[in-house]
Amino acid sequence: MIRSVPSLTVREEPTRRVALATGVELNVACLGNPSAPPLILLHGFPESHRTWRHQMLALAINHYVIAPDQRGFGESSRPEGVSNYAPQLLMADVVALADALGVETFTLIGHDWGGALAWGAALRYPRRVRRLALLNAPHPQILQRTLIEDMGQRRASQFIRTFRGFAVDRDPNADELEQFFWSLFVEHLEARVPAHERELYIRQWSQPGAMTAMTNWYRAADLFVPTMEETPERPEWIDAPFPMVSQPTLLLWGMRNAGLLPVLLEGLETLVADLQIVRMDAGHFLPWEAPQAVSRTLAAWLARTPVKPPLV
Repeated sequence: MIRSVPSLTVREEPTRRVALATGVELNVACLGNPSAPPLILLHGFPESHRTWRHQMLALAINHYVIAPDQRGFGESSRPEGVSNYAPQLLMADVVALADALGVETFTLIGHDWGGALAWGAALRYPRRVRRLALLNAPHPQILQRTLIEDMGQRRASQFIRTFRGFAVDRDPNADELEQFFWSLFVEHLEARVPAHERELYIRQWSQPGAMTAMTNWYRAADLFVPTMEETPERPEWIDAPFPMVSQPTLLLWGMRNAGLLPVLLEGLETLVADLQIVRMDAGHFLPWEAPQAVSRTLAAWLARTPVKPPLV
């Protein structure tokens, strides 16, 4: 098991706004030689491309690193309405971003919601996504099955129900955003956030419609989270055959993750043809809780994992 190390101070990389064929504009940080093998890094909730501030520097030595603020986050477009955050639209953004930057095939790396999106994009666009790395992002079938069967994970996932009801009708005020930051990062996840990053979070979350847009990811997701008192019907698809992930796949998992428990790793080898799991002594926000370990692990895996030709 890899132990976490204290967070480091990292400068802010310049960004540019990229218009996509999907109708949104994404704020994107790019680092490295554009002729090098491309990596697209997808952050989770409630962050931005700054999730990857340590990894961008480390991975750009041998790769062209592309890290967007995803739709609804950071400085990117925030279209109104839950329907504009449907998973198929978010996956289309990833491919449209690659197209806009002249990238044909790429390795996809995702954390949290970015990882959930990466699972789906790898299955939907296997000829574009050639390798897959995930950080604290459960497989969708295993997650839904576990929410039905495992009361521990169901209890840990009640935050999803809370976020679905948050910032629906109005923007939170400054005190509410401060409490949100404290309860999410400090009390619940026991994470350390540098003061500069905290200021960036609060500034971005304070923009009109920002928190509503971010929580629309939860509202638009086709994920059923039962209450603790429910005895839900079992959806047929969670026991049905599920498409196999064909790409070489790395999963980094924080064993002290309070919201996503290790039970979500069980059975994953039956759904991924080429899988490596690395368990880390850290919580949920691996990219900045264990920055050096994450960077080393990703760089080593990329170096020894060739890009396989797509399935016909």
